[in-house]
Amino acid sequence: MQRLLAIATIVASLPAAYSQDCPGTFDPITAEDFVAALHPGWNVGNTLDATPDEGSWNNAPIDGATLDVVKESGFNSIRLPVTWTHHFTGSSPDWTVDPKWLQRVSDVLDLITERDLYAIVNVHHDSWEWADVTAAGANITMIEEKFYRLWYQIGTTLACKSSMVAFESINEPPANTAEDGAEINKLNSIFLQAIADAGGFNSQRVVNLVGGGEDSIKTSQWFEVPANITNPWAIQFHYYSPYDFIFSAWGKTIWGSDSDKDTLTTDFELLRGNFTDVPLILGEYDASSTNTEPAARWKYFDHLQHVAAQHGIPTFLWDNGEDQLDRTTGEWRDPTTLQLIIGTTEETSSSLPDSTEDAAAAEQFSSAYIFHRAGTQVTSQTLPYLFNGNTLASITDSAGTVLESGSDYSVSGESIIFSAKYLATKLTASTPTGVVDTLTLEFDGGVASPTLEIVQWDNPVLKTTDAIASDVAGADLSIPITWKGLSKPAAVKAISRSGTYLFDDWTQYLGPLQQARATYSSHWSWDDENVIITAAAIDAVVAAGESSLFMFEFYPRVNGTANTANFTLNV
Repeated sequence: MQRLLAIATIVASLPAAYSQDCPGTFDPITAEDFVAALHPGWNVGNTLDATPDEGSWNNAPIDGATLDVVKESGFNSIRLPVTWTHHFTGSSPDWTVDPKWLQRVSDVLDLITERDLYAIVNVHHDSWEWADVTAAGANITMIEEKFYRLWYQIGTTLACKSSMVAFESINEPPANTAEDGAEINKLNSIFLQAIADAGGFNSQRVVNLVGGGEDSIKTSQWFEVPANITNPWAIQFHYYSPYDFIFSAWGKTIWGSDSDKDTLTTDFELLRGNFTDVPLILGEYDASSTNTEPAARWKYFDHLQHVAAQHGIPTFLWDNGEDQLDRTTGEWRDPTTLQLIIGTTEETSSSLPDSTEDAAAAEQFSSAYIFHRAGTQVTSQTLPYLFNGNTLASITDSAGTVLESGSDYSVSGESIIFSAKYLATKLTASTPTGVVDTLTLEFDGGVASPTLEIVQWDNPVLKTTDAIASDVAGADLSIPITWKGLSKPAAVKAISRSGTYLFDDWTQYLGPLQQARATYSSHWSWDDENVIITAAAIDAVVAAGESSLFMFEFYPRVNGTANTANFTLNV
């Protein structure tokens, strides 16, 4: 009751609302039926949610051609993140939104639904730019007022959209305490009131409500059903766990142990167990081909999709324009991931490459690759594989040549063995380093046709191996590199001259592949021609007051320094 009175107070203080009539009819749909139609879904990320405008984050404006690729690839729905912060043209109490921006959002929704794709539209980065209820000195009254006015204007503009369009109240609203969670519940109620006041078909429209951070655990703890809800509704949550694997933190490049899988399963079971009769939507998840190892990534997608299917949860892949779909070429960067997303059901069982799963391992193997070191003899290679009850049907190289079973390769137990004779047709001691060929494996069951890259490798070479930290502080440091194998690092170890860890000394309690490792994006990165030490990492060296060694590690992650390149920042 107090929540409803508070909302009534907000509404009473604002300019008069009006209701509108819509032409045509609205085909009502239950939340259950809406959610059942969504899978699989795709996020057109870093686009309308970019700040300050649609093209600000290196993605072209959304167009029909991109949506056609998504539709033709097998997706049934689009989540459309939208950031409104930089499109307000008025202040309190009206908080007017630029009508051109409202119209742009409306037009993109039409592009989506014209292709028979379901759509979810939201309020996105506003959650931390002005609607962060956890911020020090947060003006809750202002947040509530602005939130109502924003959703009233969105609801007015989109009031006559079909039942294929759903509204999501707010993206990942920060929440650290039960009190924060209660305020997010209030924002859900304000959202419902605003769209109802906007009129049109909104009272019948499916809505997505959220808990703190759209986190599965915080949602389970603090979400409450709004007292004023009359719309068909679902709960949306997001899942980027485990953090260290998804975001390549602290050298974490492996995933797939029974413990890893049990944790993911338990997280989904917790949410479903708390909301047994509520439709659930996984609105964001990802393991990017940019920074995760393929065998581990495919095991992750396979397991997540199985668990989601078991609990009737549709999934929306997060895609920022650099992770999955190349929007310029219209090609998917990792077709195997796409196959797993589109085709995996509760019943499917796909064959996948095996890889290291033991966190205590000192080396990492991956059957997504055949690695051969330059200057060494070519020998047969045995790749452990997860057949999962299927039989290997064929292997084809990039030229379309089908390999000969029994001569080029054979299967023994749970392994695929590539003969030295076959590999010698691809590799010699002096073959130039890099990806030599890509094989595609077909099985008689499952939905995936995994690829296998044949890679000639040697130690990459840095053009320079040291710099003075104070001389390069204030910006990222790009270090030219000659790649000799896969053109990306696996991890970076950072140790000061005295032997202390530059970052996160608690990683001493992790396995050998993670101790003293820095975190991707925060401390290091790379591009086509360089490895990169970030400005934040350089500042850490200056603050430590002693020279530090950055040891860049590459795939294959072999014990010791066999596949590394060192760079020293001197103090």
